[in-house]
Amino acid sequence: MNDKIIRTLNADVFSMTHHLFGAGMALTCLALISNQSAAHPGHNQNPQRAMSQTEVPPPGESKVTIQIRGDYRHIDANGLPNHDTGHFPGPGNPNAIATQNYHFRVPITPEARDKPLPYERQPFGIALNGVLFDPFTAEFWKKDPNSGWREAADPNHGSLGIDANHAHVQPNGAYHYHGVPVPLVTDTTRMTLIGWAADGFPIYGPYGHKDADRTNGEIVLLQSSYQLRPGDRPVGAPPGAYDGTYDQDYEYVAGSGDLDACNGRTGPTPEFPEGTYYYVVTNDYPYVPRLFRGEPDPSFDLRGHNGPPNRPRRNRPGPPNRGAR
Repeated sequence: MNDKIIRTLNADVFSMTHHLFGAGMALTCLALISNQSAAHPGHNQNPQRAMSQTEVPPPGESKVTIQIRGDYRHIDANGLPNHDTGHFPGPGNPNAIATQNYHFRVPITPEARDKPLPYERQPFGIALNGVLFDPFTAEFWKKDPNSGWREAADPNHGSLGIDANHAHVQPNGAYHYHGVPVPLVTDTTRMTLIGWAADGFPIYGPYGHKDADRTNGEIVLLQSSYQLRPGDRPVGAPPGAYDGTYDQDYEYVAGSGDLDACNGRTGPTPEFPEGTYYYVVTNDYPYVPRLFRGEPDPSFDLRGHNGPPNRPRRNRPGPPNRGAR
């Protein structure tokens, strides 16, 4: 194993053991195989419910391994969180948490694409504790996916049964994050590595340096560059003003926040002092990024039990943007 890989592996182990899991946590694991054609069918569509308090232990021990083999970082996990959760089944979400069988890989030297890549029907990435980041819902205006108006899951207000960890459960029992995984971000004075995106770039919590080019400057709560569109929705769309009920209520406005259209930026981090592109899971929309900067690994594609092993990815139109970069 060369020095570069050793340094990267040491960064992984250091971040996991000292900033997340603590000594003695078992490490093992498991692949996203789902026969669900949509991410969240069956959820109660009452959009604003009180968050479910996180006081229920997961149904088993969280198990995850992250290893570098060759040109890839391999992540195997059982999908169970290493922290308490809300009540599932519960109001807004009728699904119980169940053990999963995840086997993912991401490149250790990801490359940026010329243009951001939209995605849907697959997770964005995986947290260091083996829980997926999966931002999209399967709820649409008039229950019609062809309407083009997808209901936005607001992790800050408990929509769709989301708990205080900003997570809820899919019909197959997969617990997954829709926003900042609160138990993984306990220090607001430093950048915190919280996971890996499907394209291999690192994912950080919402706190970062005010100056992206510095590693010893002021730490601030990073803001996305997505804004609510002004005015009312057009004729033929859900009636009323753009109020955040739907993903399409937002647009990317370059320079209005700290991050680019992929909810990321380039700069040094504690794990990558020489600099890297990295994503940020923010407290404001889009919460979990909705565009890839690099090429996601096929291991993150959702697969039906009887479907082809690598179903072509169906890109979704993202929120409108002005000056996406």
